[in-house]
Amino acid sequence: MQTLSVETSQDTLENTPQRDLKNSAVESNDEYSGAIARRKTRPVQVGSIIVGGNNPVVVQSMINEDTLDIAGSIAGIRRLHEIGCEIMRVTVPSLAHAYALAEIRQGLIKTYQNVPIVADVHHNGMKIALEVAKHVDKVRINPGLYVFEKPKPNRTEYTAAEFQEIGDKIRETLSPLVISLRDQGKAMRIGVNHGSLAERMLFTYGDTPQGMVESAIEFIRICESLDFRNLVVSLKASRVPVMIAAYKLMAKRMDELGMDYPLHLGVTEAGDGEYGRIKSTAGIATLLAQGIGDTIRVSLTEAPEKEIPVCYSILQALGLRKTMVEYVACPSCGRTLFNLEEVLHKVREATKHLTGLDIAVMGCIVNGPGEMADADYGYVGKTPGMISLYRGKEEIRKVPEADGVSELIALIKSDDRWVEPE
Repeated sequence: MQTLSVETSQDTLENTPQRDLKNSAVESNDEYSGAIARRKTRPVQVGSIIVGGNNPVVVQSMINEDTLDIAGSIAGIRRLHEIGCEIMRVTVPSLAHAYALAEIRQGLIKTYQNVPIVADVHHNGMKIALEVAKHVDKVRINPGLYVFEKPKPNRTEYTAAEFQEIGDKIRETLSPLVISLRDQGKAMRIGVNHGSLAERMLFTYGDTPQGMVESAIEFIRICESLDFRNLVVSLKASRVPVMIAAYKLMAKRMDELGMDYPLHLGVTEAGDGEYGRIKSTAGIATLLAQGIGDTIRVSLTEAPEKEIPVCYSILQALGLRKTMVEYVACPSCGRTLFNLEEVLHKVREATKHLTGLDIAVMGCIVNGPGEMADADYGYVGKTPGMISLYRGKEEIRKVPEADGVSELIALIKSDDRWVEPE
């Protein structure tokens, strides 16, 4: 996927200025311009990448190699990074895996570069998390599993004393990790999963988005009490409506509490193929369109490399990142003067390596110029066998259809906007 340009470089992620964004509100001008007003969040440093603030939405994925496979993990991280993944998550189920991450980090530095890494820590993970925090840029914990609550048979309620007792145990277990990350200037993701809510949250709030939100806030408050705010929050679910409701409620509650932590969006266990992509897009894009979300992962039951193009396509479609050519094409009708599908394919193949351009391919002159008014270049059926090429709204030349693609390339070159493919 050769779609990345300087727009996706670390320098741009850290320094690209954006307009002033208002908290959970759409500015009046944006209602008409179509621009998305993103919820204002604090910047959180994750290695060389910054999540939140005025920085572009960050793309993440997770390698599926066993972390004990040092060489395989290094290769997996490098493959993802080279195609545009900006933050890598690695599972750490044991202390042995935590020690392995030290070797993975050093191997990356020696043979490639220092890629931002997140360690995924789950069950009873205090010792694991403390060790791995030395070797990574961020630690992800799951509040429902970090301090495991063994279910009691026939329980009907949690008393206030029981609730507080477990809360105290969470503070005791979490505090050393928080202090370690704080003192090292590293980050934490509080990653709530709908499918693994703690038992007392289920009893208190039910199997609801509210339970997910309150679980996250409990952990946030512990972090804040220790003066640690380098936090990112996620509230993932495999059901899109639950996921959307949880993130919207979290944004609302944070606004009420004066919190401004970045949100990591994702639909967990989305599956594979077309439906997995549609399901992920339905959840992630819905929230991004409302200004909610600072970093995303599309979770597919496929090779991790398959996730990255979906992430960038979502961001491109919403105008939040521009890492490839945006193609505008009509659906074809009886007025179309050439094989639109075939020509679009030819244009795409010739120009897909470029970045930052909008190119329109329109079947006829009736709607073409109007519908492609925002495009940088247009390829429009003029009369049978002839093509009109446009620069913006201006018709530049009329050429035979057989020469249309080559003449389009010549036009782009004449504007010094052409880059030779690798």
